[in-house]
Amino acid sequence: MDDERIRLQAVGPAMPGYLELLHGCYSSLLRAFHECEDCGLEKSARVLQDNVYVNRHDVLLLAAGTLGWTLLRRLLTSRLFQPLSHWCDLQPKDAAKMPESAWKLLFYTTSWLYTVYLLFFTKYSFFQEPASAFYGWKRGMEVPMDIAILYLIQGSFYAHSIYATLYMDAWRKDSLVMLLHHVITLTLIVFSYVFRYHNIGILVIFLHDVNDIQLEFTKLNVYFKNRGGTYHALNNFVSNVGCVSFMHSFFFRMYKMVLYTTCISSLQSVPNIPFYFFFNILLSALTLMNLYWFLVIHCAVCDQSLTGQMKEVNDLREYDVEYQERKSLHKKGGDSWKEG
Repeated sequence: MDDERIRLQAVGPAMPGYLELLHGCYSSLLRAFHECEDCGLEKSARVLQDNVYVNRHDVLLLAAGTLGWTLLRRLLTSRLFQPLSHWCDLQPKDAAKMPESAWKLLFYTTSWLYTVYLLFFTKYSFFQEPASAFYGWKRGMEVPMDIAILYLIQGSFYAHSIYATLYMDAWRKDSLVMLLHHVITLTLIVFSYVFRYHNIGILVIFLHDVNDIQLEFTKLNVYFKNRGGTYHALNNFVSNVGCVSFMHSFFFRMYKMVLYTTCISSLQSVPNIPFYFFFNILLSALTLMNLYWFLVIHCAVCDQSLTGQMKEVNDLREYDVEYQERKSLHKKGGDSWKEG
């Protein structure tokens, strides 16, 4: 009976609305700040020393995975994606960008299906009961092998993505924001692993990857709607549906479930949880980036479509120049990505 009472207290009330969520997160952060004793760099160093658990084996696996993703992408691009684009006779600008979207769609789909398996076909119930992600947390607790595999996949991929954004991907208007996004995401993945907050990490990855699948699938249909000198209405229809679906799901990406769990439920389950501010500040930064992409970019699609400025779905993040001109800038030198 006592265990059940503690569990119900940790779960707390029903999920609040967005305004309640913002107010609750702000109140929890403010209260935790006022209750924090001896906060500062010295205490942070002690907390790091006491709570971080990582070994050389983990670091070597992360480095090997990062190199492996880079080599695999180059191999698939040269042996599969580029030949496919030539075989389909895509327009030159679309053929140049198709391999990037095909690679990302392949990765995000595979990774997301693995999180689906973890959340819905194993013993974990973090989606149905998000607060349970912090039940029984202990410093240095063992990370289950199936979750450790997910963290290795995601951590090495985002380390690869930092390099890829600079030297492999098409340079876009939001590439610097995307670069910052990858750095923050990698930081969250690494620190949530070493602090043993891996349970909530599964939920964050699940909610994020599904949107990236929709985005890359939509972009591929944009590229394939003009192929072989023929306009394909089906690809245009699918890209329109995908754009609407992506914008709606993107807005609800992580605000309620994750922020409520990390800001409020985590303190209820683990009072004085280590690095509470660090993780919530980084998650809040990701939330602001999501709002930036939704309001500045994706709402602009609706605005230009309604005003007649956009006749069909396109990626507004692209520069209005040919890809080969941007690509030539990337080849000029080590700092050429800045010129782009």
